[in-house]
Amino acid sequence: MLARNTSQLPGITGVARVDKQIQHLLRRIAPGDIAVLDQIDLDRATADALVGAGVAAVVNASPSISGRFPNLGPEILVTAGIPLVDNVGGEVFRRVKDGARIRVHKGVVFQGERPIAEGTEQNSDRVADQMIEAKAGMSTQLEAFCANTIEFLRRERTLILDGVGVPNVRVELRDRHMLVVAPGPGHAADLKALKKYISEHRPVLVGVEAGAETLRARGYRPDIIVGDPNGIDADTLKSSGEVVVPAQPDGHAPGIARIQDLGIGAVTFPASCNAEDLALLIADAHQARLVVTVGAQATLREFLDHGRSGSNPSTFLTRLKLGTKLVDGRAVAALHRNHISLGLVLLLVLAAAVVASAALLLSGAGDAFFTWVSSAWHSVVAWLKGIFG
Repeated sequence: MLARNTSQLPGITGVARVDKQIQHLLRRIAPGDIAVLDQIDLDRATADALVGAGVAAVVNASPSISGRFPNLGPEILVTAGIPLVDNVGGEVFRRVKDGARIRVHKGVVFQGERPIAEGTEQNSDRVADQMIEAKAGMSTQLEAFCANTIEFLRRERTLILDGVGVPNVRVELRDRHMLVVAPGPGHAADLKALKKYISEHRPVLVGVEAGAETLRARGYRPDIIVGDPNGIDADTLKSSGEVVVPAQPDGHAPGIARIQDLGIGAVTFPASCNAEDLALLIADAHQARLVVTVGAQATLREFLDHGRSGSNPSTFLTRLKLGTKLVDGRAVAALHRNHISLGLVLLLVLAAAVVASAALLLSGAGDAFFTWVSSAWHSVVAWLKGIFG
């Protein structure tokens, strides 16, 4: 008996990529794959990465919205048209093998024609309703965050308050601008918008993890890279002037082995902070004059979402420490846009032409002057078209 052609069955079919470790999963996933993961309160960064990878569907063993706070991930997946099958249970990791072909249809996960897991397929209406309910949990979430912040400050007070433990770097930072590029939503477009700022001020360029790849893709050489080297291309690491490897508070740095294999010099930074915060602490300790951030979380909603239920209060304390020295890249880009009025340019050109006309007519060079004016005017028009499109 011939097997039934599963490609004709309803739903979405693809190769299963199975991993509880999100970072490991994202490194292996390819367009058209079905991601099988376990992440309660699916966050925006993970959802953006899955959309960017071109996944066909996402199967989550846990609730993608628990109701503790309004996280952003499910909305991003649904808006992108990627089916999200939610809360299928941990048994899915035993039943689905990495690399197997599976099918997702109406909240059910199939292998061939056999159902192997079942959950809830999210849609825009369901996500919107759950997000409204989750907002009610914001006060509880903020209380938990405050408690975590106090505990973090007790543990890392010498680092946050006095900069104890911040490593020395070879790149001179004192009184210089510093641009920190983190791999947050929209960071590539925001970096592109800062081209004029970078050209004028020549800031120290710091790439945080995948942000270093984005800097290099835009034609820049990162002065400093901060992050786990295991997730960064070898050529990018070698192009940097300095690599700072995050380490656990006891000094163990899981990424240092790759640095040693590549023969690259690096320093470690032991702290219970994320890589983005470590970059900002380096800027503050070495007295950078202005720190411009790209790809950083700016709103309360994004901040709590990024914090994974308030578990990383270093983000709040680090920004509080830098204070007015810290500026969002989008604001800097807005200030550097060309605001020259076309009318003002024309008025200046005409004024200069009138003065030149009077001078040349008085000198008796009338015919030659009018020939020159005609030629010059066409040149000016072409120049203005080049500026204003």
